[in-house]
This record gives sequence, C-alpha cells and structure tokens, in this order.
Amino acid sequence: MTFERLHTLLLFLLLASTISHFALAGKRKVHITDDLDDVFDDEEDDAWKEWGKKPEPSFPPSDISKMDPSQIQEEMKKRHAGPVIGFVKLRFGVRRTPDMVAEFAMKWTHILRTGAVGVRFMGVDLNTIMFNLESIKFLEELKEFVLDQSEAYEIKMGDEFFRRPGDPPLDEVIEKLNSEKAKADNADTEEINQNDKTEL
Repeated sequence: MTFERLHTLLLFLLLASTISHFALAGKRKVHITDDLDDVFDDEEDDAWKEWGKKPEPSFPPSDISKMDPSQIQEEMKKRHAGPVIGFVKLRFGVRRTPDMVAEFAMKWTHILRTGAVGVRFMGVDLNTIMFNLESIKFLEELKEFVLDQSEAYEIKMGDEFFRRPGDPPLDEVIEKLNSEKAKADNADTEEINQNDKTEL
C-alpha cells in the first residue's frame, strides 16, 4: 500500500469518527434531578418587574395658589398625557353639503398624518368638524395647519379658542350675519309693500 493511499485512508477514518462523535453527542440525553431544594430562582429581579411599565412623568410640584387661571391651564396641559378632543368651526355664510364637510375632514386627516401628527377629523354638521388629537404635544402643528385652511374659522378646545390674529369671535360673526340677513329681509318686505301700494 502506498503512502498516499494510507494517508487518504487515515483521513477518511479520522473524518468518519469525528462525524459519528458529533452525531452521538447530539443524541445524548441530559438528566435533570428532581431534587431542586438548593436551587435559588432570582430570575425576577427589579429590572424584570419594571420591564414594560410606562415611566411616570416627573414634573416639579407647582404652587397653584400663586398662579392665574391661564397659568394653571398651561400646567395642566404639560401633565396631560392622553388624547384631546376639540372642534373646528368652519366659516359661516358659505353653502356646503355634508359630503363637502366629510371631504375636508378626510383631507385634513391624511395631510396631518403624512406629517406624523396623530389626529383624526370627523364632520359633525355643516359648520363643525370634530378632531381627536392623540397627544397635546401636536397642538401647535394642528393649530398652524387648520388656521391655514381657508374653510376653517376657529378651533375650540374646552374653554380655549384659537383663531387667526385680528379675527373677531365667532359669536360676533354670527350676530353680524344675522343682522345683515334681517336687514335684507326687511328691505324685501318694504319692496313688496311698495309694490302693493302702487297696484292700488
């Protein structure tokens, strides 16, 4: 037998024994004793117990006795963590259909969500759109966007109103529209009365 054949045979035997060794090692069973009295289970440490919990917001205590109502409201906003609901009043004196209001709501929702603002708008009536804001931290983006829309007049959240600088309160606008309508109605009735007199 030549040296090369002998060398090949030895390599083959070595390789075969190594493979069989690993194959047998994989089939060996591990025995775990039932006597576990001396085993200490410290798996649930403090880090494990705290895992998944939302951290409590740490705000410095404020002395509200020295604050005016607007400052108290600002402090409450800082501590508010959940969703916020508000309303957008649309411009009065404009004819709309329910479909138009729904279209505004859907368009605004898509645009703001594209900008990573968690909000959803829903039409309430022909002059009102309700919104559900995921967090108060998005309020500035919402105000800036909504008041930039030509259809919107003001935003109402709780007792707060947001409108463009210089715009009068909505009550004044409605009152003005009603008085203009009343004047127009009076002018029409006077014209009808004048026509009745000329016919006589």
